[in-house]
Amino acid sequence: QVQLVESGGGSVQAGGSLRLSCAASEYTYSSKCMGWFRQAPGKEREGVGIIGTGGGPTYYANSVKGRFTVSRDDAKNTVYLQMTNLKPEDTAMYYCAAAPSQPCQVLGLGPSEYHYWGQGTQVTVSS
Repeated sequence: QVQLVESGGGSVQAGGSLRLSCAASEYTYSSKCMGWFRQAPGKEREGVGIIGTGGGPTYYANSVKGRFTVSRDDAKNTVYLQMTNLKPEDTAMYYCAAAPSQPCQVLGLGPSEYHYWGQGTQVTVSS
């Protein structure tokens, strides 16, 4: 079973926080690299943050460093994206993705390197 289901999105004022969850199937959760990507209307999908098996290594887009944190809970087969100090430019559909065969340090943040995708959860940040 290959499955990724995102949740936790919503509307928040600038400066607020949200925590997104990605519930994965057992097979998908075993991927060597998992992470979060986002796509705003009319813009290309971009990598936000990724995490390897065992909780590391992690990599983040420059635009979110110091504000977003990717983590995982192996007991729940769940990957999280903790977002703090949200800005209007963070508004986007956020997707969870997985890459089964290569580690994060090889793949990087390019969306085309990831094979499995969830349906997304909307995050809207108002000024």
